[in-house]
Amino acid sequence: MSLRRKGRELALQILYQWDIHRDTSGWLEDFWAQNPTHSEAKTFAEGLVDGVITHAGELDSLLGRYAEHWTVHRMAITDRTVLRMAVYELLYEPDIPARVTLNEAIEVVKVFGDEQSGSFVNGILDRILREEPRLQGKAREAVTSVTHD
Repeated sequence: MSLRRKGRELALQILYQWDIHRDTSGWLEDFWAQNPTHSEAKTFAEGLVDGVITHAGELDSLLGRYAEHWTVHRMAITDRTVLRMAVYELLYEPDIPARVTLNEAIEVVKVFGDEQSGSFVNGILDRILREEPRLQGKAREAVTSVTHD
């Protein structure tokens, strides 16, 4: 498993708890003590956690706009958390190709979600990537990399 995949999985676990409690004080230090990991994976996870928490309102607004027939709060917590992480990556991590973000989100949610989570997350992320004006560059890059592979 890559260090970034491990970081995504750890970030998912932290953000899942944050989604329930809206706070990380009192337990985050214990989480890291119970889940020792490579410093690169931890740094990547912490960046995702901080980014998602900082931009949660914006991320939820985007998810609500592009998730047809779903409100963000009706989504399963795991699906919602993976979607937040992926949309954060798409918007704020220019060095991570869109195709990598989508593939990683789908793989992570398959491990932690239910049997329908992969297609649910894929559908919403695909729509966001195609339709969100701020992601036109990443969308073009994703299409170009698919046609040249």
